[in-house]
Amino acid sequence: MNEEKTEGSLIPISDLKNPREKIAYLVFEDGDVYKGVGFGAVGKVSGEIVFNTGMVGYTESITDPSYKGQILIQTYPLIGNYGVCSDFFESDGPKIEGYVVHELCKEPNHWSSTRRLGDWLEDCGIPGIESIDTRKLTKKIRSHGTMLGILYTFYKEEPPNLDDIILEASKVEDPNSKDLIAEISTKKRIKFMSKGKHNVVVIDCGTKKSIINNLTLRGFNVTLVPPNEGVDEILDLHPQGVIISNGPGDPKMRTDIATLIFEISEKVPVLGICMGLQLAVIAFGANTFKLKFGHRGQNHPVIDTTTNRCFITSQNHGFAVDKDSLYGTGLQLTMINANDKTVEGVKHKTLPVFGVQFHPEASPGPNDSNYIFDQFLKQIKKAR
Repeated sequence: MNEEKTEGSLIPISDLKNPREKIAYLVFEDGDVYKGVGFGAVGKVSGEIVFNTGMVGYTESITDPSYKGQILIQTYPLIGNYGVCSDFFESDGPKIEGYVVHELCKEPNHWSSTRRLGDWLEDCGIPGIESIDTRKLTKKIRSHGTMLGILYTFYKEEPPNLDDIILEASKVEDPNSKDLIAEISTKKRIKFMSKGKHNVVVIDCGTKKSIINNLTLRGFNVTLVPPNEGVDEILDLHPQGVIISNGPGDPKMRTDIATLIFEISEKVPVLGICMGLQLAVIAFGANTFKLKFGHRGQNHPVIDTTTNRCFITSQNHGFAVDKDSLYGTGLQLTMINANDKTVEGVKHKTLPVFGVQFHPEASPGPNDSNYIFDQFLKQIKKAR
């Protein structure tokens, strides 16, 4: 018998009830409307519409806190074919606002799968749309830049007024105008212990679980702290290093974290990852800007400016460091994007401070840049 694996039980597909048919609209702020088949939760969400070029890793992307405030398009044509397994979550659940795919796999087949992607998103309240040309959507965003919009998934017999949605889409608030870090970060300290002897603090701007995993695997005892903790509170933990994590939104919304980085940089080594890098450069007087359509995927080439070696990296960010603004700040360029020549890494000339724009923890993605965590450990040992 053809069977479907679900959490806790096996249910024959023939016994599953036929669900009510869902329809969905994806409406851009410029009035463009894309109609497709709905899946996931019934409901209306708004946000920044972005695309990810990864062929795999949809579970990690959906649960990545850096996607807060965004409607995510997957450019790979088939999504959901290996189901969902919580072992690959980067947080406690989905952080995207809505999900856009060309084709949703209804019958996943993988040893780790515990449930179907559509069912999981439905339970988590995340609406989705399929059966639309995601290549066309990607070309639109690449031409015009990242846009705002609305995703509305509804039952076929309960259609909304499309004219009202188009009008509403033209007035969507930019999520980057809000403090998304405050919405997504921890409200209390959390400890992650290893068998090692090095104690580090991670300032949570939207930390991925795989960052914590990479640290504990290297013998770090980690204390994850809220982003509003002060310098004295952090130093009272006696850290040997401080990491500023990835996170969503515009770094200029949290200049208080940048101030903290500046004040703590003379005390202990500092590593900034993605959002953490952007906040670190702001701390020393450099500037950031919004990219046209961002870097989101697992195949972004990065060149080390010292060795000229190229690394393939996983990335997820909509803002970048202004290279020209580094002059006179004490910061120097260490890595550059091979495609658009944007800043991918910096370090301070005299202080033990450095950062990368990509994700050294990958997950999903290549492991080329895992050595960044080893470099941080060397900084800590050198500073002792």
